Amino acid sequence: MRLFTAAFVAVLASCVGVVIPLVLKWLVDGPVAGHDPGGVWLGGLYLLLLGIMEAGLFGLRRWLVARPLADVEASMRDSLYRHVQRLPVSFHDRWASGQLLSRATTDLQLVRLFLAFPLTFLVVNVTTILVGFAILLAQRWSLGLVLLAPIVPLIVLCSVFESRYALAARRAQDQVGDLTTVVEESVLGIRIIKGFGRHRSQARAFRRLTRELRTTELHKARLLAAIWTCIMTLPEIAIGAALVLGTVQVADGELSAGTLVAFLSTALALVWPVESIGFLLAMSNEAATATDRFFEVMDEKQPKEKGTDEKKTTAKRAEGAKAAKSTTADTPAGLVFSGVVFRYPDAPEDTPATLRGVDLHIRPGETMALVGATGSGKTTLTALVPRLYDPTAGRITLDGTDITTLSREEVRALVAVAFEEPTLFSATAAENVLMGGEGLSEEDLARALEVAQAAEFVRALPEGGDTQVGEQGLSLSGGQRQRLALARAVAARPRYLILDDPLSALDVHTEALVEAALRQVLATTTALVVAHRPSTVLLADRVALLSEGRIAAVGTHHELLRTSAEYASLMSGEGEGGPGRDGPGQNGPARREEEAAR
Repeated sequence: MRLFTAAFVAVLASCVGVVIPLVLKWLVDGPVAGHDPGGVWLGGLYLLLLGIMEAGLFGLRRWLVARPLADVEASMRDSLYRHVQRLPVSFHDRWASGQLLSRATTDLQLVRLFLAFPLTFLVVNVTTILVGFAILLAQRWSLGLVLLAPIVPLIVLCSVFESRYALAARRAQDQVGDLTTVVEESVLGIRIIKGFGRHRSQARAFRRLTRELRTTELHKARLLAAIWTCIMTLPEIAIGAALVLGTVQVADGELSAGTLVAFLSTALALVWPVESIGFLLAMSNEAATATDRFFEVMDEKQPKEKGTDEKKTTAKRAEGAKAAKSTTADTPAGLVFSGVVFRYPDAPEDTPATLRGVDLHIRPGETMALVGATGSGKTTLTALVPRLYDPTAGRITLDGTDITTLSREEVRALVAVAFEEPTLFSATAAENVLMGGEGLSEEDLARALEVAQAAEFVRALPEGGDTQVGEQGLSLSGGQRQRLALARAVAARPRYLILDDPLSALDVHTEALVEAALRQVLATTTALVVAHRPSTVLLADRVALLSEGRIAAVGTHHELLRTSAEYASLMSGEGEGGPGRDGPGQNGPARREEEAAR
């Protein structure tokens, strides 16, 4: 409502400006021609009041639009953030973070500026031009037609300019997104850049993108200069022609001096609305492309929550319960993978699926270690349990319930995850751990830190648990970050725990302490643990070998060492093409355990 009021006020202010030439006409033809000093002072007073009214109305317009436009920008940014948070992981796999950042900042600023200035003044200026030309034609139609002559060429030029400028504006905004991505990656990866001495190559990449953006911006400037030259030149020529023709008519007595003054004053008042069309169109095109980029993200479909349809979900759960009762062996309790197939959405069609019919049953309270060569699909399999992705085919059940019948919120309330790459946020150490669940207490925090063997180093931080760990937690060591991520996973005492190589960054002494505490946690939950070394495997009750997207073998660690050559090779380090983490080839712990078993 305030925006419409502001537009009306702006139109009214512009119309007040067009009325001023009519006062000039009265002043010249009346008091000036009649040598009436009192009338001249009165006319001056009218002009002063009209000027004050025009300025006051424009000030009122700015006051009216300030708050709603700030609210619009904030609302759009909030909607974009919430939408991005709900989009599936596959979306974030495709999109560069810099492109999302530029849409949430630069693009929304362009939209706000468009709503604040170009949108209003396109309406105001068009109204002013129409009212002004009506006044011109009413005063002297022959001179008015002279000023109307440039209209058709200007319309054609503006159409050509708009199409070309829109393409350049979109290219520039995409290049800003690419540049933002490079800056963000350089800041987050500054240790790698410095460690490998790659600052020159990064600088060259940044310089190349900067030059491309500079070239595009100069192209935009040339387009704007060309259209502005035409928009300014043609009306000035028309005004000059009208001035000459009007002067001749005054000299011949066909036109009064006051009418000519009013006519030229009105024409000059229309110069700015006409000349401003060029950059108003430019700003409008930039806002249009920014809006397109905004809705490119907003139009991305959120994953369908099958669990939100209560009737369908209840029916499907009842069907699953009935099937579980009739065929208990087919739908056992615990965590079950049944014929799970998964192909990444953007994978080429001619490539094999990452997972190709995984069948695996993890009993309630059991810890299952998942072992496999690099690229076998271990991380992908663990990502399916909290529904970061959904299976392409097959199904995954938690205690007999298909997870696709549950909302993602329900699944993630049951399942906690610690990823191989420990991601921390720009928050305190305690806040990072407490992200593991809703309504966690200080006791939960203390317990989680003890389990992850993180309590001692957290207490040693400058402000203890209230210490800011910095962006990505880079103020901490790799092992410290991994222990905080592990504490976050166990903080809420989840029913199901997914650990993706959770101890890879720990030293041998800390690893032993974490393993001892973790055994107590694993005894009270159902867990799937991705493991690469025997010390982690020994935490599990059983081991599953994942090979080429399928479960090749399941058994205890010692059974697989005896019966599976591939498993024995992986545990000794030979399966990865060389010595493993636990020692060189034949001398690794797995080989010694295999020999002891024999």
